[in-house]
Amino acid sequence: MRLIEAASELPVPLRLIGGTAVWFRCPSARTPPLARPYGDIDFMSVSKNNRTLAGFFEANGYEADRLFNALHGAQRLNFTDSTRGRAVDVLLDRFVMCHTLDLRERLPLDPTTIPLTDLFLTKAQVIQLNEKDIKDIVALLLDHPADGPEGINLARLAEVTRSDWGLEHTVRKTLAEVHSAVEGIGLQPDQVGAVGGSIAALTAALDAAPKSQRWRMRARVGERVRWYDEPEEARR
Repeated sequence: MRLIEAASELPVPLRLIGGTAVWFRCPSARTPPLARPYGDIDFMSVSKNNRTLAGFFEANGYEADRLFNALHGAQRLNFTDSTRGRAVDVLLDRFVMCHTLDLRERLPLDPTTIPLTDLFLTKAQVIQLNEKDIKDIVALLLDHPADGPEGINLARLAEVTRSDWGLEHTVRKTLAEVHSAVEGIGLQPDQVGAVGGSIAALTAALDAAPKSQRWRMRARVGERVRWYDEPEEARR
């Protein structure tokens, strides 16, 4: 949060993404059974002024990985606070993992993190969920019910998936997996019910959303052709 506050003066947006963003937006992520460790701090920004970002982190006590940043600086920047052993990963323009989300126009919508719906999508687009992913998704669904005043926006969900069968298919599979796992996490029965209600609302929104011709054509192929990417490194 020190970095977020300091970055408010930058000419480019800098927003939390990943597990630390879930921690900030979801009180339930800070206590058992949803609390978990965090290996690094992930941010999202834009590439149009990555030199400014590099100078900002260095001025705030972070050392740049100069070789990595020289090779990958158009898409991603890495920094480390060697005193505290804290790593920072800055993604630029697009979130690229199993699916790609262009977030350039979304960053100004919230002053601290990427918007909640996009944060959910960055977690829900993972093909092979691990325990950390499931806990983060459950925290989002528990603390921010689908289409509530401070919740996941169903219209945004439909907008992103209406032309992308692959992303929608992965989101559906994620929701089903989380639904199967939520009872074993250790939540109270009413919390399990709340998460189940959000999953039902999100699934119903996907069912009801209009689909593009591109979506329909890809749906005919289905899982006969792989519908997701396999990133070399998936840091969440």
